[in-house]
Amino acid sequence: MTQRFLAGAIFLLVFLGSFALLSNLTNGPTRIVPSDHESSNSPVSGNGSSSGSSSDSRENEKGQASSGDGVLVTRVVDGDTIEIEGGQKVRYIGIDTPETVDPRKGVQCFGKEAAAKNRELVEGKRVRLEKDVSETDKYSRLLRYVYVGDSFVNEILVKEGYAFSSTYPPDVKNQYLFTKAEKEAREASRGLWGSCGLVAGTKTTQPATNCVIKGNISSSGEKIYHMPGQRYYNQTVIDEGKGERWFCTEEEAKSAGWRKSKV
Repeated sequence: MTQRFLAGAIFLLVFLGSFALLSNLTNGPTRIVPSDHESSNSPVSGNGSSSGSSSDSRENEKGQASSGDGVLVTRVVDGDTIEIEGGQKVRYIGIDTPETVDPRKGVQCFGKEAAAKNRELVEGKRVRLEKDVSETDKYSRLLRYVYVGDSFVNEILVKEGYAFSSTYPPDVKNQYLFTKAEKEAREASRGLWGSCGLVAGTKTTQPATNCVIKGNISSSGEKIYHMPGQRYYNQTVIDEGKGERWFCTEEEAKSAGWRKSKV
């Protein structure tokens, strides 16, 4: 009885083993199917593209950054305005040079020299433009600080006596720098300070032209303009040696950094 039981058990084990072997030969080895996010050999970026596409994008950005060697100045308009490739005009922030192209004023003292100096510094060269707060002025000119290499063009024009410091909020990042540069130029009688009767401290109460708005600088350094008929107009003395000026229009005074007197 026991021998027949053992023989049956052995037969059953042999049968089951043979069945398992036959099944493996028929179906092949079991495969683990990857999930969707593992099915590609390339990792996928957050936007669903492969790493190859992402890498191409990064290379393009790197190329654009490395080619960012500034913009070409195609023309100098005057001492503080240029035109760059594409025809866009750029007005220098924080400075003001004597006029050469404004029909209301004619060619002002040292205007041609300022334009020539600006031309020497930037025309035909690639410059780097730096924004402060404002994008453009009311004439749609870009408002920018201008650099040629490490040379800060705005500051150079003031420091060498070709321009006045003329900071107008909210673009005041370099106000102290320009004020210091103007003081240095004035004390050394450089440029317009030595050529336009400014160092001697020209003081006037009546304009030499039809520009009658008085651009006064208070003892605290605040720039305030007075219109004819205002309370302090007649007693306000314009000292050009201090950087005070006559203006033709309120828009011009505001653009140069002056505010209107409240009385």
